[in-house]
Amino acid sequence: MYIKHTPKTVFVVVTILALVFDQLSKFWAATALKPWPMASFFNDMFRIGYAENHGAFLSLGGAMPESMRKIAFIGVVGAFLLGIVVYVLREKKLTNPMAIAWALVVSGGASNWLDRVLNDGGVIDFLNVGIGSLRTGVFNIADMFILAGAGMLLFYGWQEDRAAKQTASS
Repeated sequence: MYIKHTPKTVFVVVTILALVFDQLSKFWAATALKPWPMASFFNDMFRIGYAENHGAFLSLGGAMPESMRKIAFIGVVGAFLLGIVVYVLREKKLTNPMAIAWALVVSGGASNWLDRVLNDGGVIDFLNVGIGSLRTGVFNIADMFILAGAGMLLFYGWQEDRAAKQTASS
C-alpha cells in the first residue's frame, strides 16, 4: 500500500513520530533517572539527570502563581499550537521541508504541553550540555525539536523569500 507523501501527510506523520519519541524519552527519564543526581559524560560536556520545569524556556515564568502558569502554559500555548495545526493543514503552498519544520515545532510544543497537563504543570527535562561554567539550562528532546523546527522555518522562509525576489526581478 502506497501513501502519497503530500506535505500535509508528512506533517501529520512527523508530528506523531516526534511526539511519541519525546514522550518515550521522558518516560525513560522519569523512571530511570529520578532517583539519581546529574551524571556527567565526556569530560562533563554532557550531563543527564531528572528535573522538572514549571516555567517556560530556561524556567522563565516558573515563579508566577500556579493559576497564571496554567493559563499561560496550558491555555495560551494549547491555543497557539492548535492555531499552527489549523494553519498548516489549510496552507495551499506548503512544501515538504516546511511541513517537517512545522511538525517539529508542533510536536515539541505538544509534547511539553502534554507534560504540563499530565504532570501537575511541570515539564520533564533531563539533558544539559556545556563546557566548564558555560552551560545550557536543563532541557529535553522536545526543546531540541522546537529549536530545530524554528531554525528550519527561518532558513526555508529565507530561501523562499530569496527565490520569490529573484523570480520577481527576472
